[in-house]
Order: sequence, then C-alpha cells, then structure tokens
Amino acid sequence: MNKRTTLLMGAVAYDPKVVNIWEGFRQYFSQKELDLDYILYSNYEQQVEALLAGHIDVGWNSPLAWLQVECIAKKMGRRAKAICMRDTDRDLTSVIIVKNDSTLNRLSELKDRRIGVGAKDSPQACLIPLNYLANSGLDPNKQIEVVEYDILPGKHGDHIGGERKAAQALLSGTIDAACMIDSNYLAFSLDGSLPSGSVRVLDRTPHYDHCNFTVLEGHCINLIKHFQKLLLEMTYSDPNVRPLLDLEGLKQWLPGRTTGYQQLETAVKRFGTLEPFIRRFDL
Repeated sequence: MNKRTTLLMGAVAYDPKVVNIWEGFRQYFSQKELDLDYILYSNYEQQVEALLAGHIDVGWNSPLAWLQVECIAKKMGRRAKAICMRDTDRDLTSVIIVKNDSTLNRLSELKDRRIGVGAKDSPQACLIPLNYLANSGLDPNKQIEVVEYDILPGKHGDHIGGERKAAQALLSGTIDAACMIDSNYLAFSLDGSLPSGSVRVLDRTPHYDHCNFTVLEGHCINLIKHFQKLLLEMTYSDPNVRPLLDLEGLKQWLPGRTTGYQQLETAVKRFGTLEPFIRRFDL
C-alpha cells in the first residue's frame, strides 16, 4: 500500500460559505507542500462517525462533537486529541437576555417563566445556558418552561437561526428570556435584529471554549503534525493569509486545549445528551 500523501479533513456545511472557506485553505496549504482535501457533512454526528471509522483524518468539530469523539474513542481504547483552535474559540460566554422594560432583574425571578433557547444540540445557546440555570437552582424540567427553537438539528448551533428566532420571540413577548452566545447578541444588536435599547443582559455564563480540530492519536502522525505546524504559522499580517482567517473568523490559530469544555461536560451528563449518540455504536 502506498504511503498516505493527502490529509482528509471533515467539516459541517452549516452555511454555503463553508465551501469558499475550505477551498481557500486547501489552495493555501498546497503552496506549503501539504495536500489537503475535505469532505463536507450535513451534521456533526456523521462527521464524528467518519473520524472514528478512519474515513477522515481530522474533524473540524463543535465542542459537543469533541465530547462525542472523546467518549467513543475511550470506549474503543483510543485517545482523541484537540490539536488546534481559533483565538476566537477561547473564553466565550453565553448571555440570558430579557426585554429592557421587563420586571425581571435576577435569575431566581425566572422561575415559572418561558425561556427561549436555540437548537437543542447547541452548546452555546441551549446546553450551557440551561446547565447554568440548573446550577443556579432553576431545574429546566420543573421550574422553568424551556422553549426550543430547534433550527437545523445536527449542526450543533453553528446555524444561528435558532438564536435569531429566540431573539424575535423575546421581542414579540412570546417568551420571557432568551439564551444566546455573546457574539450573536452583539451581532443581532448591530444588524438591527435586537434594536438599540430593546433588551438587556440579565446574566451570563462563566467562560467556555468552542471548536477545535480533532484527531485520533497515532493516526497519520506526520501529515497531522505538518497540518498543525502550518496552522500555527499563519499570521494575520500576511495579506495572502488574512482573507482566509477573516472568512473563518479568527486572527490566529492556537494550540488546542480541552480545559474549556468542563461546563459542557457537566451539561451533557445532566441532560443525557450523549446517550442517543453512544447507542449508535456497538461497543
């Protein structure tokens, strides 16, 4: 068998721009003597299965997909590794917002209220905020009414339609509070989805991390090492690199870390989120 010369990466097609992003990176890496190709998946579960089966070498994974890989890899006697992440994947928060004229001023007052969340598999707009509410004494199954805006499940909230729907429902008075990642709260404020002065932040979660490039240790060692090296060497000051980084929403690639997934780990254990996925494997 010939020695592998192409690194195959998986990514989820949450938006048409994903093709432009990875075509650009593929061409860039080819100039750096790395033959990179990619496969786009409609959902993270299929991508995770492909990585675990060895059909792809690297997965550009959501934090939930990372936990899925890590969990199944352990059961297979293997070890998952996060090799790189964006600078913008670190130290994020989610916010719980209410209308500016709401009488709600503290989390405890959300008891028996309707709370809007994004896609039910979204770490940032559902799992982490609901876990934060539960840690604050508000059981999502008993003490609040959770209203899911479950847009495009399987994309783990990368498609922000659910968060936008929750924002719209809050403005219309359908719900009493809405959960979303801080960056989308800012984006909705800038694009007019949340008009100036219409809402305010009631509370926010502790910091957490987001996406990473995931590999299985011991697989395609040299190709993956080359890939990681090229990522970490990319600099925003390079005019050939800057457009690629802008497309993917970062200024610098950083080494992967997994300490920022603790809140999500607690959430998936509390809500049993991984169980349906684990049952797909005969282990």
